[in-house]
Amino acid sequence: MATIKEIQSLLLGVDRLDHPLFLDLQKDSRQGVQKLLLQKRKQLEAKRMEQERLESLMSLEQDLYSQGYQWIAGVDEVGRGPLAGPVLAAAVILPQTSRIQGINDSKKLSKKKLLQIYDIIKEEAVAIGIGRVDAGIIDQVNIYQATKIAMKEAIQNLGLVPNHLLIDAMELDLPLAQTSLIKGDARSQSIAAASIIAKVERDRLMENYDKEFPGYDFAKNVGYGTPNHLVGLQQFGPCPIHRMTFAPVKDF
Repeated sequence: MATIKEIQSLLLGVDRLDHPLFLDLQKDSRQGVQKLLLQKRKQLEAKRMEQERLESLMSLEQDLYSQGYQWIAGVDEVGRGPLAGPVLAAAVILPQTSRIQGINDSKKLSKKKLLQIYDIIKEEAVAIGIGRVDAGIIDQVNIYQATKIAMKEAIQNLGLVPNHLLIDAMELDLPLAQTSLIKGDARSQSIAAASIIAKVERDRLMENYDKEFPGYDFAKNVGYGTPNHLVGLQQFGPCPIHRMTFAPVKDF
């Protein structure tokens, strides 16, 4: 009879609940064996649910692939709400076979998970484009128009022309087939990938600005109006990356 440790090793090769070994071990009355089976069952169930979630995230892309579209770009932005810094957009084209474990709306991921998935996207992506519109232009054209400009720039910087755009809650006046999706970063893997790229790139940019313009806690608040940021505004007034048309910055 195999030891508990030996069974634990054997279970590493089990990839489904109807595996002969799994079924056979259910007859083993040892408490340690049944505990291992329970753990394995939970692992397999979690894996199945994640696979189903990923397939759901790819359903829009799969439908477009079936229509003959080859290069589908997910487009998203970060930085519409902060008081300082740019609005930054990303466009990402992933391979048709891509299924990135754990990918989700960037706002729902821990920083550690965000960086892990960022690296995977960078490695897997067919193309990535970044667009950036700084505070001065935001003040001139408003944040909505600035977001459109950043998204267009990101698409232009892909290095290839996409056949179809999946855009998070926005429509662009471009001669490209496109679909606008409310909460798209939770409905499309391509848009989720774009949101993660944009988030990490902008966070790193704001960390650099924190060194250039200390006193506003940009490395932590990435430009949002946190208490520390507002204290910095009271003490030092606005700096060159502040959006002068945004309240309460304009009050200073």
